[in-house]
Amino acid sequence: MNAYWPAPVGLHAASGSLPVEGELPSFGGATGWLNSPPLTPADLRGNVVLVSFWTYTCINWLRQLPYLRAWHGKYSGHGLVVVGVHTPEFSFEHNADNVRQATADMRIAYPVATDNNYAVWSAFGNHYWPALYFADAEEHIRHHHFGEGEYAQSEMVIQQLLAEAGSSGAGTDMVSVDPRGLEVPGTPHGYSAAERLGLNQWALSGDWTMEAEAATLNAAGGRIVCRFHARDLNLVMGPSTPGTPARFRVLLDGQPPGTAHGTDTDDDGHGTATQQRVYQLIRQPGPITDRTFEITFSDPGAQAYCFTFG
Repeated sequence: MNAYWPAPVGLHAASGSLPVEGELPSFGGATGWLNSPPLTPADLRGNVVLVSFWTYTCINWLRQLPYLRAWHGKYSGHGLVVVGVHTPEFSFEHNADNVRQATADMRIAYPVATDNNYAVWSAFGNHYWPALYFADAEEHIRHHHFGEGEYAQSEMVIQQLLAEAGSSGAGTDMVSVDPRGLEVPGTPHGYSAAERLGLNQWALSGDWTMEAEAATLNAAGGRIVCRFHARDLNLVMGPSTPGTPARFRVLLDGQPPGTAHGTDTDDDGHGTATQQRVYQLIRQPGPITDRTFEITFSDPGAQAYCFTFG
């Protein structure tokens, strides 16, 4: 499970309001480098630096990767240095050969620091994949973004920092990207839940985007219905955008759960998804029978991964 913490309020590059957020930390704790010799502060001085924290199995980072490739391709000749920091989530991602192969397979040409000991991660005070940090030519961090999205804003930040550094010729047009495979997001689709479900069947209702790992709600009022037989019903879910809670209400056989509510819902079935984790929605105190569960989201942006039962 990829980690997310609340994102800061976005800054608009066009407004010129890019405050200094701190100094660019050193990459000295890296355990290795790909596509480049080790980069020191002296090597980077005078360049705009975009630092991308990633791990190669993170689906959200994979959706960001086409933009990183495109920004490297367009702006590296104008004073931008993209530095990928591969901080592994799983044990097999510590294997240098696996990271090297993934870097080649994913067409990553910019420098990559391998961060098996989390030293660079700690130096930045980072907590999530994917994360972007934007530093100016004087080694000041001026902007950051967590999670997917806001690609146009991120590119405007790059353009502004390059302009501040005296670079010209990059233009103000946005890049076009070439996503492939898992890099390609799903497409929105309207769903209608069946009137009757068999045991262990589930269905969506509303405007959702189905992707490899999760379904993301595009408009308020989306619903998931499930027919189950278990004491507990849990749902792995959370907001697709960090820091943007998704309110919901659950029903059991069409009624508020009452004493059968879980630790993440009240008697009336109300709750709020504030981060991506397992939510206990139903815990039945009485006899276990076949039941129909439904959850309706009051806010768009909810992201549902899978049901678990106990």
